[in-house]
Formats: sequence, structure tokens, C-alpha cells
Amino acid sequence: MNENFINTWVPNAELGRTPSLREPIARRREREDKTFDTSHALAQAIIKSWKKGSPVDCLVISHEFKPLGGIGYNQFPECLGEFENEIEAYLFFLKASMEGKRPGLGDLILTPEQPSQEVVDTFRTPEVAHQDYAIVYIDTTAFEDGGTLIIDIQVGRDEAVGSFHLLDGDQKLPTEKVPDGIDPAKWNAQESDEYKKPLDALARVWGIFPGETGQIKYQFDRGQRFKLCVTGNQWNEIGEINAFYAKNSVEASD
Repeated sequence: MNENFINTWVPNAELGRTPSLREPIARRREREDKTFDTSHALAQAIIKSWKKGSPVDCLVISHEFKPLGGIGYNQFPECLGEFENEIEAYLFFLKASMEGKRPGLGDLILTPEQPSQEVVDTFRTPEVAHQDYAIVYIDTTAFEDGGTLIIDIQVGRDEAVGSFHLLDGDQKLPTEKVPDGIDPAKWNAQESDEYKKPLDALARVWGIFPGETGQIKYQFDRGQRFKLCVTGNQWNEIGEINAFYAKNSVEASD
């Protein structure tokens, strides 16, 4: 398209989205001796961003395989606002994605008129530290004079215990690879200093057990973007899943 974008088509059925086609596609791959790695970072970015029930998804994904924007065919272009034509709407979508506004990805946008929003999602216990986070993006830029972000959290009643980390919106998550010079045992012990340091969290709450609650509070001087990163902690069995509810609110500065 230009120096900023590569246009690529990936049939959702190839990623297992359509249950009735999974078996025929598996047989075809076996017959043709071909494989399709759905664990690849690009495939995972697509799977995490597509819209349920949408026949076609338009996604913008960074070179680091981070979803920047996503719109389902059934919601385009109405979900972006009012435009004279679809070309204008599409260009707006691309520009907003490149500016970090994450259009269509369900970010929580808090404003003085709507200072509180709720979200329900799930988290999973990874095999190793920093491998898997559920991420909630929170936009408080409308609060130009700052305020206090309050996140009231409740974990579901399944087995997994959850850990919640509030990061700056531009902070990159660490990978599961153990850095040079770090003891792997300490890296994988999620409460160690080595584990906490690369997260560089603004605030956190550790080990909310099933059915229990916790709270994160963070005061900011000027509106900004945050991300709430959630994962299962070291007390869980690998792969255990649980749900969480989070009420995200801003108390504006006087």
C-alpha cells in the first residue's frame, strides 16, 4: 500500500474460527502435507482481535505483532463515526491506528461525562513468567488536569489466582525469555524483584484468590493511557483459567 503498510489476506477459517470447517481443513492439510501454525505471533494477534460473527475483519497489526486497530465488516464504517464515504472512514481508521488510539479494539475511554466503565474478561496461567497477559486498555486523556484512577477487581470462582499490574500505555510487556545474567528460578518466581523490574508497573495487586476482591489506585497529574495486565500467578496449575471483573473509574482532580 505504501511504506507504512503491507496488505495481507488471511482466511479466518484457516485459523480455526469456523467449527464446521476445522475437520475438512485438517484433512486437506494432511493430504497436501502442509501445516499452519496458529501459535505464531501473527496468527495469535489476528485471533485475539477478530470480531465474533463478523465475516471479514480489517486489522492493523504492528511489526511486533501488536494489534493497533480492528473493525468487523458488519460494524464498518458506522463504529468510527460519520463520514462522507467509506474511503474517508478507512483512512481515518488507518491514521487512528498508527496514532495509538486502537480504534475498534474495545478500549475503555473514561471522560468527565463518563468517568467509570466496567469490563469482564478471562486470564490464563502461563507455562513460564511473562508469557501470557490479558490486557485492558484504559484511556484517561480527557482528564487534562489529572485525577486518580481506581480499579475495583473481583476474581471469578474457578481455581486460578490472579495478579494485576497497571502499566503506562506505552510500556512494553517483557517476553518470557530469561534475560542474560538473571537466575531463571528467580525470574520464574513471580514475586521476585527480577520478575517485577521488567514490568515497571505503576501499581499492582498480587494474588487475588477465587471469589475475592482487590483494588488498584493510581494518581496521575495529566490524562494518559494505561494498560491493566492480568495473568495467573505461580500458585496455579499451568493452563488454569479464571474470569475477572474490573470497574475502572477516575476521580478528577479538584
